[in-house]
Amino acid sequence: MHFPDNITRLCGKKRFSFACHPKVPCFTECCRELELALTPYDVLLLRQELQMGSSQFFERYVVVEQEENDVFPRLYLGMVDDGRASCPFISRSGCKVYRSRPAACRAYPVGRGAMLDANGNRREMYVLVREEHCRGFSEPQSQNVAEWFENQGLIAYNAINDEVLSLLQHEKLSQGVSLRQEDRDTFILALYKMDEFRKIVSSPAFCDKDMLSAEEKESVLADDLSLLRFGIRWLQEVLFTEKL
Repeated sequence: MHFPDNITRLCGKKRFSFACHPKVPCFTECCRELELALTPYDVLLLRQELQMGSSQFFERYVVVEQEENDVFPRLYLGMVDDGRASCPFISRSGCKVYRSRPAACRAYPVGRGAMLDANGNRREMYVLVREEHCRGFSEPQSQNVAEWFENQGLIAYNAINDEVLSLLQHEKLSQGVSLRQEDRDTFILALYKMDEFRKIVSSPAFCDKDMLSAEEKESVLADDLSLLRFGIRWLQEVLFTEKL
């Protein structure tokens, strides 16, 4: 696989030197002029940090893009119109939502690619991204990918994002199954607009005893993460008519 000159593949336990902190000359430069994709788990934690409802967060911070050949919509963090397309959560002292920052921010400068093979097993690939402005590579701190991800609190993020792979790379998509706009709206509803989805699940009209017992329903409605995980399972059923 060919990569641009500033991107190299990271294999096994190969170590790299990198650190980011306020004393690095380029501090917060990577928080500007970027497209920051948002996963469902990113949005869940950000809105909890900001104490915002999902619909309010969606309207204020989320940009939805849908290219002609995209199966699912792509969601990004809306940047500030300040001439540098800065992150809305950046300040002179750093990130205002640091403890709940998105997975892409935590992983930088490492990129992670994950896919499911024909047997449903997850395959991972890692790359190191060296941007011209970044001075973090001059720092002495050394680590491999596993150490970096653990240090940045990415284990839980990757686990939930991998669950979403069951939708994004569903086998029926490769068999020619296509989605309607209504299906894409449902995808956003269940994974990103969770307050609205919770109302649907709590409604007496929502009845799917095969997927959700009365006891499980109570647990799902009480916890955002449980609701997100149920939303993933529910979408498998709704979008691909797949009994779990």
